[in-house]
Amino acid sequence: MARVYNFSAGPAMLPEPVLAQARDEMLDWQGSGMCVAEMSHRGKEFMSIAAQAEADLRELMSIPDNYKVLFLQGGASSQFTAIPMNLLHGGESADYISTGSWSKKAIAEARRYCGVHIAATTEDTKFTRAPAQAELDLSADASYVHYTPNETIQGVEFSDIPETNGKPLVADMSSTILSRPIDVSKYGLIYAGAQKNIGPAGLTIVIVREDLIGQPINGTPTMLDYKVQADNDSMYNTPPTYAWYLAGLVFQWLKGKGGLSAMGEINARKAKRLYDCVDASSFYQNPVDPTSRSWMNVPFTLASADLDETFLKEAKAAGLTTLKGHRSVGGMRASIYNAMPEEGVEALVSFMHEFERKNG
Repeated sequence: MARVYNFSAGPAMLPEPVLAQARDEMLDWQGSGMCVAEMSHRGKEFMSIAAQAEADLRELMSIPDNYKVLFLQGGASSQFTAIPMNLLHGGESADYISTGSWSKKAIAEARRYCGVHIAATTEDTKFTRAPAQAELDLSADASYVHYTPNETIQGVEFSDIPETNGKPLVADMSSTILSRPIDVSKYGLIYAGAQKNIGPAGLTIVIVREDLIGQPINGTPTMLDYKVQADNDSMYNTPPTYAWYLAGLVFQWLKGKGGLSAMGEINARKAKRLYDCVDASSFYQNPVDPTSRSWMNVPFTLASADLDETFLKEAKAAGLTTLKGHRSVGGMRASIYNAMPEEGVEALVSFMHEFERKNG
């Protein structure tokens, strides 16, 4: 069976060259006689894989030397807990910007450990836009400011990095990391689940400025202590070794594609092509303010919800899968992360045109 174009929000499709290399190395990684999944995480073979992956990620993102890069377990949702535990530093509150489902989950978890001040929210407009800088009500005593640059469910993305008056900025970049260049130095901490632009589910990346670690609140579990993880090179316990290896292959693939500048140009073209299709039609609608549209997750509705199941069935038959919108918002959602080729977006646009012709 031919491979499909998988528009899943995550776990998402992986680059075919990465899958092919992993297949070729499955039974014997570079003459070791072992699959990477069988290796000791402290053996020289895996240690070399881990070191290369970190070096490649640092190169891709131009990560400054005073930042630690951690390869952790537990998904981005575990970081909702770890962040206040590690970054409160004796304070009692943090600022959170509420822009959709994932920022709301981060807020709910943070409230278990500290006072949460909502610096801005767009819930009154059903999370169809990101707040402007002038709307942010930052508190003087906050230990940090947290935001979600891209909300995968609502398809809302910040076009600018919030200014925080010197407070450490924390970003859940699960769905935007590696999609374009960013200035890491503007952030105190970046975290991202792997299953969108990095690799398979099971791995979480944390990039944290060194001066922010080492002061966890009392009772912080050892596994959630960033200093412990940094001091042990993310190997306090057995890490998700195979996911780490596959992430490393993705980093090498990105370097081969020309790095994040080249990737950003590709992603901008993909997003524009799909939004142009929606905007040129009265059959399809995107609910997001054009200034806040996501490059990675494009939600859209049809002229009638009664056509949704037909659209999904026919799209699947055409090799276009996992287009159903999140149950909380309905409609469709096309996630077009790095591994989605431009040909996949073009195939979707062609299908949408034909579907409209037959049903509009």
